[in-house]
Amino acid sequence: MIDKRPFETLGHADHGWLNARHHFSFANYHDPARMGWGSIRVWNDDEIGANSGFPPHPHRDMEIITYVRSGAITHQDSMGNKGRTGAGDVQVMSAGTGVRHAEYNLEPETTTLFQIWIEPKRAGGAPSWGAKPFPKDDRSGRFVTLASGFAEDGDALPIRADARVMGATLRAGEQVEHEVGEGRHAYLVPATGAIEIDGVSFNARDGAALSGGRAYVIRAIEDAELVLVDAD
Repeated sequence: MIDKRPFETLGHADHGWLNARHHFSFANYHDPARMGWGSIRVWNDDEIGANSGFPPHPHRDMEIITYVRSGAITHQDSMGNKGRTGAGDVQVMSAGTGVRHAEYNLEPETTTLFQIWIEPKRAGGAPSWGAKPFPKDDRSGRFVTLASGFAEDGDALPIRADARVMGATLRAGEQVEHEVGEGRHAYLVPATGAIEIDGVSFNARDGAALSGGRAYVIRAIEDAELVLVDAD
């Protein structure tokens, strides 16, 4: 019910300006046992060097969520959008019928982020982009929905998938419970700090694939910042 993916077992590509770890098969990293988790297709743990980044490139039919852990990322796309997303904040792009975008670290320091790709409910649709700040104090001791494909999550950034991207901050000793519905798939990564999930220990940047049909108790061993995706 809990599949632990230790950080040191993740796919790894060091391009100099980009030091990337891949929780699932991506680019030149291929593991048939880690092709995705439900509709979660990509979870990349990226360190992007100062004054560098991804030049313009295309996407289509994918929901792309960027959670900035430190530093900031500046987005530009073929729809004319431009924006800077800082640490703890989130941006989403629905690629739809097709879009080109660039992601640059224009800061004087390394930027670290999670980039998460989720397969949409259906192909097509006009592409879109959005970003929003999510103060960490607002998610102290509880999960807050950051991006969602469900209409009732009105404060979250919209995505076109049967999924929620959630964040929480826990102080050492605090715990939170999350129920994964029958037939659903959750993936949790501590951005910082050590945790236990039903007694199984995880360090920062380890991955936890959680099967559906039960509730999980997540307890912080150290102060921790959590990112969780619950998807079909």
